[in-house]
Amino acid sequence: MLLILLGVLIFHLIILVLLFVSTIANAWTVGGTKSTDLWYSCLTTNGAYHCSSASNEDWIQAVQALMVLSVLFCLFSLFFFMCQLFTLVKGGRFFFTAVFQILASLFVMCGAIIYTVMSPDREGDAAFGFAYVLAWLSFPLCLVSGLIYIVLRKRE
Repeated sequence: MLLILLGVLIFHLIILVLLFVSTIANAWTVGGTKSTDLWYSCLTTNGAYHCSSASNEDWIQAVQALMVLSVLFCLFSLFFFMCQLFTLVKGGRFFFTAVFQILASLFVMCGAIIYTVMSPDREGDAAFGFAYVLAWLSFPLCLVSGLIYIVLRKRE
């Protein structure tokens, strides 16, 4: 049982790192000399890196909020898992942890969908970057983690 709990904990930490990196990395859209993330739009000219803040449009602020919420909910579910690990009665399920983890997966999914539909930087040689891919990768992993928490029972 200890190995299962350790595996679930490591899986959760991997998901948290993926969400954190996808939220802060400057590679949601890349192409040529321009790269864009949730917070900045950067341009490389003559070896110099010039960044300006992201647009103030409603859709990018929604994506920012949803990605931050997904990181926070994943962090909260990790905290709740640790608390429930020591306070849950024998045979109890980690429902509270699972709810927060599944909500985190829904937040990251909604954020990635909004960015996919509304991203204006898709002209020319622009393509989605690794941070965008990490966000989409963290969605099913976070959802599976939440389902694992639903199935998981505490044993002594």
